[in-house]
Amino acid sequence: MKKPKIQITVVDKKGNGHCHHGHQIGDTFDFDTERGKLCPMALHVAFPYVDILRYGGTLPHLEDGSTCFCCPDVDVINVFKIEVKEG
Repeated sequence: MKKPKIQITVVDKKGNGHCHHGHQIGDTFDFDTERGKLCPMALHVAFPYVDILRYGGTLPHLEDGSTCFCCPDVDVINVFKIEVKEG
């Protein structure tokens, strides 16, 4: 079984600070090839979501079907959307 491609995108920011890793709204990362570019704190939060999606599970989602998570940095609170990409 081939693993699906996972894409992670910064979609919002709730805190007043600046991301210590330099992420900005609109930054997009392919989990397989660019996860090293993701902030380690955000990656730590993302991993369980990725694992669930990779093995056929489903995640709680918003009305539009997307799933979001936040980085744990209280000064910044970047919001990331995680998606399975076909192909």
